[in-house]
Amino acid sequence: MNSQIQDVTDRIIERSQATRAAYLQKIERARKDGPHRGALSCGNLAHGFAACNSADKADLRSMTKANVAIVSSYNDMLSAHQPYEGYPAIIKQAVNEVGSVAQFAGGVPAMCDGVTQGNPGMDLSLMSRDVIAMSAAVALSHNMFDSAMMLGICDKIVPGLLLGSLSFGHLPTVFVPAGPMPSGLPNKEKARVRQAYAEGKVGREELLEAESQSYHSAGTCTFYGTANSNQLVVEMMGLHLPGSSFVNPGTPLRDALTKAAAVQATRLTDLGDNYTPIGHVVDAKAIVNGLVALLATGGSTNHTMHLIAVARAAGYIVNWDDFSDLSNATPLLTRIYPNGHADINHFTAAGGMALLFKELLDNGLLHNDVKTICGDGLDQYTKEPVLVDGELEWRDGPTESLDKEVVASVAVPFKPDGGLSVLSGNLGRSVMKTSALREPHCHIKAPAVVFEDQFELDAAFKAGDLDRDCVVVVRFQGPAAIGMPELHRLTPPLGVLQDRGYKVALVTDGRMSGASGKVPAAIHVTPEAYKGGLIAKVQDGDMIEINTQTGELKLLVEASELDQRQPAKTDIAMHQIGMGREMFGGMRSTLTGAEEGACSLFVEQEQA
Repeated sequence: MNSQIQDVTDRIIERSQATRAAYLQKIERARKDGPHRGALSCGNLAHGFAACNSADKADLRSMTKANVAIVSSYNDMLSAHQPYEGYPAIIKQAVNEVGSVAQFAGGVPAMCDGVTQGNPGMDLSLMSRDVIAMSAAVALSHNMFDSAMMLGICDKIVPGLLLGSLSFGHLPTVFVPAGPMPSGLPNKEKARVRQAYAEGKVGREELLEAESQSYHSAGTCTFYGTANSNQLVVEMMGLHLPGSSFVNPGTPLRDALTKAAAVQATRLTDLGDNYTPIGHVVDAKAIVNGLVALLATGGSTNHTMHLIAVARAAGYIVNWDDFSDLSNATPLLTRIYPNGHADINHFTAAGGMALLFKELLDNGLLHNDVKTICGDGLDQYTKEPVLVDGELEWRDGPTESLDKEVVASVAVPFKPDGGLSVLSGNLGRSVMKTSALREPHCHIKAPAVVFEDQFELDAAFKAGDLDRDCVVVVRFQGPAAIGMPELHRLTPPLGVLQDRGYKVALVTDGRMSGASGKVPAAIHVTPEAYKGGLIAKVQDGDMIEINTQTGELKLLVEASELDQRQPAKTDIAMHQIGMGREMFGGMRSTLTGAEEGACSLFVEQEQA
């Protein structure tokens, strides 16, 4: 095992002894108290199976057949979630065929940053994760279930389902993906049209046509943003069936994997001798495996918050220093847009998950002594699913990349590290994704141009006020201020400035997209401006230095002068009212900082 990865794992275990022990005690109590439908009163139980057919009622009365909860993020507006419409019927049939019962326990909301980006609804995006977690908990709260299946794929949905599932850590839980859409317009061409639109070189019709050719059918977007990062990380943590993450929707193999996942959910319950609850699967080693895989593939920066919250839900305390040290130990093995030109389907064709598992395992970069929904260890995840005469089988995956421009080896990686830098200085702490930058590192020293709102940048860009070397500061975008919206709409104009030869970077207490690309962006700055962070005192023209080699994020202004400055104030009410945002004031007020997961779910635990 790589010594640096082992050291990070050991220190996570050490600092989390008390919280992990408390978590394990909690889920053991829940195991003893349930899930036993026999513990319910006759009236409770009758309510629980009133709508079932007679055969399912008899099975549930017997207390010897498993009852599998289905929790789904289905809606038919979002391409990634539309395929889930037919999953409950497939799951129920597969479970019935092995003598058990499946019930649709509840739905969770699913919103898409791709739809809400740059619009009022985006201010609800991050908070929707915690709502999803609570919705999943409500779905499972009836104490009717022996195991669960979580149907979710995108942005905040999978992290939310993980948080909700881990609150019911005594239940065996299988995550079920739906897969990416087939490849459409190449991502590089889409990005080119976006920049051309930002410069006024093409109109809205050309832009809409390019976007429509890129996002063109059911399934996840094919770039390597948060949605596909979710799937990769969850499989690496052993919560998916091997090789199931990136099989396209509507294919016979996709349906076969869904049926197999349903059957597997019946095999892990406390009714048999293979009890495998999610709270035991998600341990420190599984979390580190997920982090290593994220870094080895240049995945979404959103997980510098999500995986911290997920770890906390399982009783572990993870911080950005852990990310940084794991990044230093993990080579970059994939080039998937925005870290390259390939999409997720190209990654699969080049060897996909089976090859990634093998390469990381063979080089001591993953813990193999872990539990998964398929048993002990990860060796089975080096196999890939196939249909043989209509039957699902797993065969040995490729032993080397079929396209070395898409998937590299540990011996000859694309970069020696995982491309995630943690920056610290008088401006606070932040993270920067460097895997997609044109140069391996970022070192820029330039005057600040300060905006209190992301929408102000457009006017400055169009007026030519940014045609110079500069560090663009966009503040009051943090969790407590307005819910920490993604600022991906800033990428095209900043990319244009970069292409014009200017040295530009972004510093913000907000988020960038999981598809953050070539523009250096020090994001998630904490403490945020709204909570008194120094970013609130930055003024136009102040020199800011960002250096990923030294890990510095500095405001180059004398401390004596900064002491005399008053923090800026801004009217954020427009981001707190309308589009339902007024209902989330209580949640915003309890969100932790970015390095603590920007989470509202553990407030009482922390106070206790």
